[in-house]
Amino acid sequence: MAPSGTALVDGVAMVEKTKPVQERERWDKKIEFLLAVVGFAVDLGNVWRFPYVCFNNGGGAFLLPYLVMLIFCGLPLFYMELALGQFQRCGCLTVWNRICPAFKGIGFAIIVIATYISWYYNTIIAWCVYYFFSSMRADVPWKTCNNEWNLEKQCMRYPTDERYNDSTKLFCFDGENSTSCIFKNQTQTPTEQYFEREVLGLQYADGINRVGGVNWIIALCLLGVFVLVYFAMWKGIKSSGKFVWVTATMPYVVLLILLIRGCMLEGSLKGIIYYVTPVWSEIAKKEVWIAATAQIFFSLGPGFGVLLALSSYNKLNNNCYKDALITSSINCFTSFFAGFAVFAVLGHMATIQGKEVRDVARSDVGLIFIVYPEAISTLQVSPVWAMLFFLMFITLGLDTTFGGLEAICTGILDEWPILRKHRKLFVLFLMMYCFVGALATTTYGGIHVVQLLDSYVAPIALIFVVFLEAVSVSWLYGVERFSDDIKSMLGFRPGIFWRICWKFLSPAILLFLFVMSLIDHQPMPYADYAYPQWAIAVGWLIVMSSLSFIPGYFIYILIITPGTFLERLRSVFIPVEVPDHGYAEPVPV
Repeated sequence: MAPSGTALVDGVAMVEKTKPVQERERWDKKIEFLLAVVGFAVDLGNVWRFPYVCFNNGGGAFLLPYLVMLIFCGLPLFYMELALGQFQRCGCLTVWNRICPAFKGIGFAIIVIATYISWYYNTIIAWCVYYFFSSMRADVPWKTCNNEWNLEKQCMRYPTDERYNDSTKLFCFDGENSTSCIFKNQTQTPTEQYFEREVLGLQYADGINRVGGVNWIIALCLLGVFVLVYFAMWKGIKSSGKFVWVTATMPYVVLLILLIRGCMLEGSLKGIIYYVTPVWSEIAKKEVWIAATAQIFFSLGPGFGVLLALSSYNKLNNNCYKDALITSSINCFTSFFAGFAVFAVLGHMATIQGKEVRDVARSDVGLIFIVYPEAISTLQVSPVWAMLFFLMFITLGLDTTFGGLEAICTGILDEWPILRKHRKLFVLFLMMYCFVGALATTTYGGIHVVQLLDSYVAPIALIFVVFLEAVSVSWLYGVERFSDDIKSMLGFRPGIFWRICWKFLSPAILLFLFVMSLIDHQPMPYADYAYPQWAIAVGWLIVMSSLSFIPGYFIYILIITPGTFLERLRSVFIPVEVPDHGYAEPVPV
């Protein structure tokens, strides 16, 4: 039995194509597409996570497993999604009608994951917005201990604080009748207290058990972020394509300025040497290879539906192969380049504090909001440097947000084309939905919600989603058919290397990474916070809430498809649509 949407012609299943409700948009300029892809791939993690992962896993030696995983896993998947989106010309839902309808639940899983990410990722941008406007004064507010949010008896301006005795490691202050002393590890810097007490309001919460009320200042900053995103997206790529000229290029200008200024600081060379010095013995450890695979995977961003959506607005003959090489190379270079800017400053901090570089580096958001601002507070005209720094992070985050939310819009509007003429209202509804969902992360204990979501939303579910996507394209749709699609666009078939990666190497690496992510997975806490068991259980429910759409939709399509069980099972794996490339006759599938 031919699946719905097909007709039998001389015994061959032929797809009956329908007229689109509205003509598909196109990028005004090729450079806008490239900037959008680079802007999505180059995000907060390139500046925040990569440098720490690199130095913590062998320094310069980490680049070897990183490049190996880029070549055999990251780049093939990146190329696959760009080519798939450009040929099929649709988002993450409709594309499965044209590949393998049985796995359309993958598209729904991608949309659920993207909405979860929007709930916490934009809150981090909101924190940056708060810092940006707080820096507009004569001096940065996190420089001293004499502010209303400080606990003066636990606030220490290390190492210049005259109350600190380096020989005893005690921090002493005079009371009314005696002198009291506490250990240094019981104190905080002004920067820590500013972030935790003024920005977050952690003193009003009790971990994730009692997150307290909404911090309305942060909620207002978050609302500002979504308003900006709305006006960037309301007209589709016609509007967002103009925004990326600023948001995708600004971070490079600021990063270069910060690198030059950082290299002028005392001790900067110490940090850079620590960053790039190879520890070759580390690359024999499986943990280093797992870290490299995870870093390249999440840095390039296959599986989020963004590459699929952005490339679907390209011309059919656009050279997506060259685009994949260019944009992935820029992304990886940015990660490595950002490490120099970060570790130049960390070297300076280690020098003035008399510590090792390892002791001042952090892998959590503390690197953005505590370590780097503390270094900025030691500079002349520190408000200027602070505004530049947080402007860079705002633009980095906005680009990624544009991409993630455009993946949702494209996926839904392509599946239900009637909504395209109401895009402005749909985008408004999406912004309101994401804002309300994100309010939990703006509470006084919201940082624990952010870290929980960051630990469970993407690291596990997304790896499995991309594994199924690679298997579906290479084995069910067929790597040879996919190669023919690329030839019809570019005039040449992908080489044997790409076909082997798509069919064997990339799926195997993804499956290995998925299994390893399941083994003893623990959430990444802020500081030393320990999540209760119920919160970890919620984390796993978050994972299952997105992945459940995959078997759920498979069961649903089996039920609604007519015929015997075997006929239904066979037909749900047959494409029921083909992209409209202007053919006059039905196309055999």
